[in-house]
Amino acid sequence: MSTSSLTLLLANPRGFCAGVERAIEIVERALAKYGPPVYVRHEIVHNRFVVDSLESKGAIFVDEVSEVPDDVPVIFSAHGVPKDVPEEAAKRELLYIDATCPLVSKVHREAERHHRNGRQVVLIGHRGHPEVIGTMGQLPEGAILLVETIEDARTITVEDPDKLAYATQTTLSVDDTAGIVEALQERFPGIEGPAREDICYATTNRQQAVKEIAGQCDALLVVGAPNSSNSQRLVEVAQRSGCPYACLIERATDIPWDRLQDISTVGITAGASAPEALVEEVIDAFRARFERVQVELNDQTRENVHFKLPRLLAETDAA
Repeated sequence: MSTSSLTLLLANPRGFCAGVERAIEIVERALAKYGPPVYVRHEIVHNRFVVDSLESKGAIFVDEVSEVPDDVPVIFSAHGVPKDVPEEAAKRELLYIDATCPLVSKVHREAERHHRNGRQVVLIGHRGHPEVIGTMGQLPEGAILLVETIEDARTITVEDPDKLAYATQTTLSVDDTAGIVEALQERFPGIEGPAREDICYATTNRQQAVKEIAGQCDALLVVGAPNSSNSQRLVEVAQRSGCPYACLIERATDIPWDRLQDISTVGITAGASAPEALVEEVIDAFRARFERVQVELNDQTRENVHFKLPRLLAETDAA
């Protein structure tokens, strides 16, 4: 590998979104208010660095509410949970705090409204993702049908073609989802969609920022977790937008140096649950290997979204 000069092109916006910031702050404020341990059902956000950091402060992550002892607070992750999870917590009289991203909660409320209005809901999303499990768990079994691909949209069996609505996971590829929606609308002209699209502002903005720089890069690195849907989509967007090589890395130690031979420009972005500290770590790793590193910021959109904290914690300072 050349050790002379390199340009790092930083996509912006990148990294934490307002829903992730809110979820992390909820855990920190709960620790400050109630003292450790505070239990969290599932990873609060999909990032090991964040989870490890909160564990060091006294958070304990579990898979199910049944693993939470009596008389300690439990927090539900930003991805949202099926209705039976808070019901179980309430039955046990546990103090529970819901850190579901408000934009995911919006999808939940939409699904409920369509169900009340007698419409079957088609959910566009990835099977097994916590957000999809949470959304499907808002309604009785069969009330929501999952569609992952255009082929699914063309072949899915519905109860009544005239009484349908669709919703989407918030972290999908904007372009892929548009194709699936088009296939659904072609087949079911009366299908009702959301008043405002379900793919969240942060997912859309981060994908657009990658599109802007992808064609200028020899390679593009996405800092994020393998189980992070929005991070995986950024890799796909980079590949489709003209970048010769794109990959996902969790930390600087994952940089595939052998794939970065004879390069002059590397793009860097981060998924919505990846902290800026990890981006800085990656930049430092390049600076250690190259004599001259020029960092350029490709500024696309300024985000100023903030979500309110639950009233229970609003007056508490974070630890």
